[in-house]
Amino acid sequence: MPKSHATQCTSAMSADRDVIAALAAKQAITEQLHSYSRGLDRMDRTLAERVWHADGTADYGPGYRGSGSGFLDFVWEYHAGFRAHSHLVSNALIDVDLESGTAVSETYVAVWLQTIPVDGTVTDQQHRGRYLDRWSLREGRWAIDHRTYVADILYQGRHAAIPDTKHSAPSGTRDRTDLSYPTLGL
Repeated sequence: MPKSHATQCTSAMSADRDVIAALAAKQAITEQLHSYSRGLDRMDRTLAERVWHADGTADYGPGYRGSGSGFLDFVWEYHAGFRAHSHLVSNALIDVDLESGTAVSETYVAVWLQTIPVDGTVTDQQHRGRYLDRWSLREGRWAIDHRTYVADILYQGRHAAIPDTKHSAPSGTRDRTDLSYPTLGL
């Protein structure tokens, strides 16, 4: 016996709501990933901390295994010794289970760190890898329960520091004086 028109419409509306909810979850997770990178680059601890739940954990291999907050303690001290750094995330594949309020993701990350010039020379470190994250939705917020970092490529090289000139674009800062804060209304 064929389904009634009303039943078909109700089923279609329910499916549409699920698709929209899954897309909204994926967007919320993507924004968490972007905010985390921004938090690291601006040295904005509050912003970087939001990617993890309070009990979230991180596994970056033998160099660090522990809480997400503890990883930030570790990386904050490490990043403080650099002149600049840039974290870029891309190719995020996110699988959401709406019923359980959980998700998993694989996100490519490219990190470029540059030392403070010494005798006119800087050292660049470029890390390429992937974040393998388990997420959950708690109190309306998607955040990481556990992250595993997979290292794919590491490059380090030294070169002459490139000085700023009167034609240089404004330089980013690693604090809330960065031009992005007033632009984003933060």
